Amino acid sequence: MKKCIYLFLLISSLCAAQGTTLKMTTTYPENKEIDQLFRFQGIEMYHTKISGTDLKSKKYYIVSKEIWKGKVKSVDTLFNSATFPVSVVEGDTLKFNVIAMKSGSKTLKVMFDFGRFSLIEEYKSTKHSDYSLRDFGAQIEIETGKPFYAFAYILPQRNKDGSSSWCAVQYSGKDIENWGTEFGIEHYILFEMKFSDQESLFTTALSKN
Repeated sequence: MKKCIYLFLLISSLCAAQGTTLKMTTTYPENKEIDQLFRFQGIEMYHTKISGTDLKSKKYYIVSKEIWKGKVKSVDTLFNSATFPVSVVEGDTLKFNVIAMKSGSKTLKVMFDFGRFSLIEEYKSTKHSDYSLRDFGAQIEIETGKPFYAFAYILPQRNKDGSSSWCAVQYSGKDIENWGTEFGIEHYILFEMKFSDQESLFTTALSKN
């Protein structure tokens, strides 16, 4: 009997833990002509979906971190739904689109489109045009109450043989904030998100900005 009770408690605790786990998935534009046009213009787009049973009524933020030559040079809060009471996740899924492009010789533009509102930001960049938007959050486990990196807009690792690689960086398993040092990447931008129902966590997390 004791073993049955223990097993029941163990399963219950596991189920409760699983309820805090979120999943991020991304897809590219399905229309072939739009996809070709985007590639021609150097535009990248992800249809993004973050889902989980514990997502309902959660508040969330989006923070960008610019990293130059291995050091975090700028941290900016793009959106904090804790300051907008109506901007909570209404169901168990949050859907949005992310679009990024090289907008000038030394500028980048990124947009987060949530349907009801959009966030458009422009950043200084290097002269290089081979920035790539990477859906980092799609390869990690996400938990409510903990910050995670959803996207990274990066330059590639440049190899001695003249080749370049973005995947070697994204799937390296190394600390994402140290990519600049580990791979000699001059500049990249990280987009951090967090879901929570405790406003104090947002205050603490964003106080450094």
